[in-house]
Amino acid sequence: MAMILPKFLLAATLALFHLVGPLPADLGVQAGALAPCPSPAHCARAAWSVPNPQAALAALVPVIEATPRTAVVERGDGYLHATATSAFFGFVDDLELYADSAHGLLQARSVSRLGDSDLGVNAQRLEVLHRALIQPGLEEGEGARHGG
Repeated sequence: MAMILPKFLLAATLALFHLVGPLPADLGVQAGALAPCPSPAHCARAAWSVPNPQAALAALVPVIEATPRTAVVERGDGYLHATATSAFFGFVDDLELYADSAHGLLQARSVSRLGDSDLGVNAQRLEVLHRALIQPGLEEGEGARHGG
């Protein structure tokens, strides 16, 4: 019993520190694109070639909405902003998708609000979305462009 109480107190104390962080100033579409990653250590960015960027964005909405601890914050005019919260510490990441119809691309960006490293979480998040695009055949071949 003596050992259980300190572990409970530690868990309760950590739960109080819901580490949200400030909303990034560079969210949204600027000059026809999502912002570049400020650092690859806590951000991932991709651009996937798709025949219909609007349809690709629409196809990913239910995937995002079904993801635990993820909420769509803004959606409209070919743009989506969602937040994803980590289970234990409550770190918040911002996920953005932009249907770039002029270039036949679905741009994606996922960035952590706090910390120097995301331990690959943002890149994994984009890979899950990329796989969801490939499954229904919404992406053109293997020629997707990645990078930030």
